[in-house]
Amino acid sequence: MKIAFVGKGGSGKTTLSSLFIRHLVAVGAPVVAVDADINQHLGAALGLDDAEAAGLPAMGDRLPSIKDYLRGSNPRIASAETMIKTTPPGQGSRLLRVRENNPVYDACARPVKLDGGTARLMVTGPFTDADLGVACYHSKTGAVELFLNHLVDGPHEYVVVDMTAGSDSFASGMFTRFDITFLVAEPTRKGVSVYRQYKEYAQDYGVALKVVGNKVQGQDDLDFLRAEVGDDLLVAVGHSDWVRAMEKGRPSAFEHLEEADRDSLRTLQATADVTYHRRDWERYTRQMIHFHLKNASTWGNARTGADLAAQVDPGFVLGEGFAATA
Repeated sequence: MKIAFVGKGGSGKTTLSSLFIRHLVAVGAPVVAVDADINQHLGAALGLDDAEAAGLPAMGDRLPSIKDYLRGSNPRIASAETMIKTTPPGQGSRLLRVRENNPVYDACARPVKLDGGTARLMVTGPFTDADLGVACYHSKTGAVELFLNHLVDGPHEYVVVDMTAGSDSFASGMFTRFDITFLVAEPTRKGVSVYRQYKEYAQDYGVALKVVGNKVQGQDDLDFLRAEVGDDLLVAVGHSDWVRAMEKGRPSAFEHLEEADRDSLRTLQATADVTYHRRDWERYTRQMIHFHLKNASTWGNARTGADLAAQVDPGFVLGEGFAATA
């Protein structure tokens, strides 16, 4: 299961994604957590102190080695330097599994101990002063897109990505890499505006979208969200003393999270699990290729000096058996 949490800045998507990760670990599920937000707060939300969070290895800084590993012996990719964020896998590419050990996890993932077990945490790395004027944040999230494009995940394995705020997710094809997207929305006009944008952009790509209402204080807030997002509203959560203690850095055991919130997390997991069984690996691969060809023609060919359309392996379909021949 690949799951994204999106929403406007300040909506609480990092808090809710961290709660979902804690829930999955507590029920014994294998979890890879990825912080792909320009503001890197997922580590802290999972209980790391400032020094530990700052010490997490940035995927963006390790992009050349990630590319070199994933390229493997794929004859269609001449070198790691000709790989871009959308380069799809083909015969000979190295693919990744959620539960395995591999050089990408060795370089970029760190274990985070939570109640009930451990999650692997990866981060894109923060946008720094050195990047100003010479880079965009999507050059860093390109490492996440490559990771997702080369990942073969199965049912009851979870990759949870805390995405960048707002509709910036649509600056690449990464929004199509998920089995389901949970959009965190406050009961305000601004809170649901991102939902409308996401709904409009995603509808042509079969993106499964559900809304998680946050900071809901009463029936009027709930009625507002239902009127604005309709059946896409999955759950609604309000104030939590446990979350407030977590934000202060001193939460109690996760089992003490309010029962209403634990119920909501169970609903998120059940909804995600159902969505996985609708996954179409051929469409998933086809969308990957679509965005690669688009990026190749608009900037990739010029930047690399290569015909990146030639990287597409027409007989390759990503799937649970690693690959199937079309």
